[in-house]
Amino acid sequence: MCAPASRDLCHYGRVSPQTPSRPRVSQRLGAIAESATLAVDAKAKALKAAGRPVIGFGAGEPDFPTPAPIVEAALAAVRDPANHRYSPAGGLPALKEAIAAKTLRDSGYEVRPQDVLVTNGGKQAVFQAFAAVVDPGDEVILPAPYWTTYPEAVRLAGGVPVEVFAGADQGYLVTVEQLEAARTERTKVLLFCSPSNPTGAVYSPEQTAEIGRWALEHGIWVVTDEIYEHLTYDEAVFTPIQRVVPELVDTSIVLNGVAKTYAMTGWRVGWMIGPSDVIKAATNFQSHLTSNVANVSQRAAIAALTGDLTAVAEMRSAFDRRRRTMVEMLSTIDGVVVPVPKGAFYAYPSVEGVLGRSIRGVTPTTSAELAALILEQVEVAVVPGEAFGPSGFVRLSYALGDDDLVEGVSRIQELLGEAR
Repeated sequence: MCAPASRDLCHYGRVSPQTPSRPRVSQRLGAIAESATLAVDAKAKALKAAGRPVIGFGAGEPDFPTPAPIVEAALAAVRDPANHRYSPAGGLPALKEAIAAKTLRDSGYEVRPQDVLVTNGGKQAVFQAFAAVVDPGDEVILPAPYWTTYPEAVRLAGGVPVEVFAGADQGYLVTVEQLEAARTERTKVLLFCSPSNPTGAVYSPEQTAEIGRWALEHGIWVVTDEIYEHLTYDEAVFTPIQRVVPELVDTSIVLNGVAKTYAMTGWRVGWMIGPSDVIKAATNFQSHLTSNVANVSQRAAIAALTGDLTAVAEMRSAFDRRRRTMVEMLSTIDGVVVPVPKGAFYAYPSVEGVLGRSIRGVTPTTSAELAALILEQVEVAVVPGEAFGPSGFVRLSYALGDDDLVEGVSRIQELLGEAR
């Protein structure tokens, strides 16, 4: 029991009773792990703010400013009193129309504006997609390595993540045979992400069609994350799964947003496209959860989606240059294997050949231990593979300046070159 003097504080949760009868934090939220990518980025930024020469490869965030026409549209929106009020929970009609037009332009198939839900960034779209179609106990197949948020969103929806791993020897691309081996009578959803975060892998049109037909045959929903659609390199092409298997329209949800393509990570505008009943349910949920996305951000997104892609092409060219530099430099390190990323802005080298070797008196046996050593010894932040699936890998984003990229990888080269 609370002492009389502290009883009021007890009632407000500021002081715990001596013998609590139940956990203070719900099991549902207590089980959520912090986003590993954001944690690494926050640590790198904190060290840098303290004056340390830290170089961070953790965040998947373009280093470019949002293109000027988009910013100008936002400034005009700020001055319009209409944007100072609530707007429809599912998104501004003009933005939903722009998303539908953009989908036809970039993906080659038609969607109705009423089948679009505008969300507070891509992460909300991910969570609401799973919440809309997953019931407790349903299994969701996650090709691994996967983005760190996917399994947490599945669990929050009551689902069971089922990992299907494809290593560096497969170019991080799972096969239909692997998916079929993981399928059970409880399988409800397949998560599909191409171009991939964290690996940069891109499925070919043929591979995408084969996976789509497999899902269709077995009545499995497909949640497809297409946020890196404009970032492909070499011979790789983005292939919308609904375009090559249009019959999936009734059992698929498309996730996307402006963050990566237009350097708008902080504006927080994403969306989901799906069957009418799913979008209606998710919109009802969002009406209670967050209501509308900030109107100024929505107006900026309209400008982004209806404008030309000149700035996007310029950013993609810079990412391509940095990609080639990073792969070339990492490939010189003994024990590191780097499948060439074909999309997004990440390299995902295998460091299994480095683990178990002594580096400055320390012998890391996991990629988490190796990442900690790299940060401690040479002040470079990378994200360990444990955040995305099995140990033995690290993720490095090349969405940072050329000079910092070369300096950061050079430090890693020097450190890992001492492995014995």
